[in-house]
Amino acid sequence: MTDLSWLTAQPIAHRGYHDMNKTVWENTLSAFERAISAGYAIECDLQYTADSVPVVFHDGDMHRLCGVEGDVRAKTAGELGLFSIGGTSDRVPTLSQLLRLVKGRVPLVIELKGRQGDDEGFAEAVLDGLEGYAGPVALMSFDHWLLKDLKALETTLPIGLTAEGARPEDLALHADAMSLGLDFISYYYGHLPNPFITAQRAKGCAILTWTVRDAEAEAHSYAEADQITFEGFVPAGRAIA
Repeated sequence: MTDLSWLTAQPIAHRGYHDMNKTVWENTLSAFERAISAGYAIECDLQYTADSVPVVFHDGDMHRLCGVEGDVRAKTAGELGLFSIGGTSDRVPTLSQLLRLVKGRVPLVIELKGRQGDDEGFAEAVLDGLEGYAGPVALMSFDHWLLKDLKALETTLPIGLTAEGARPEDLALHADAMSLGLDFISYYYGHLPNPFITAQRAKGCAILTWTVRDAEAEAHSYAEADQITFEGFVPAGRAIA
């Protein structure tokens, strides 16, 4: 197994260290700077634009975060950069803007949000954007076709499965994904323990959990996994920035 001690060394701020979208919104440069100041790793999401640029945004639709109707994938990166996030001064950032801000100061755990049948070039665009970046980065996705694309491009970056579920059919699908030669797993904490994760841990696979929002979920996660992805509270032993 690849040495991923850096990936599990510190709690990971889910979509940056936001304040549950009160004044500091998720997946914004402000949330990422706040995470850096607090010493947390950063988890964030990437969508793919009409002009083939990876942008940091979770939803496929713009309504919840920007207050307007529209498909993110129907917009160019330049158009998205004009939209306010939550009425704040933050705009939808590109992957390049994220990397320029972080500059390797904390690890990045980046999730690709796929859309089946509409992801041609997405994995390659992400890897091209990361070329030459000196900081620690891991990539992950729920979407098996994107994981296959990333592995086919022979990247040396760690690639992980984002997953949930406790039914045997769920676990079988996850085991199939791991046959691609993935390096880590980010799993929903409420579906732990389960035989799939137990077997992967026995093999030395790094396990993260999502999304931890209180001390009880934190304690459960550390009993079953190596590190947490959190939001909405301060993990044990950490001070608010």
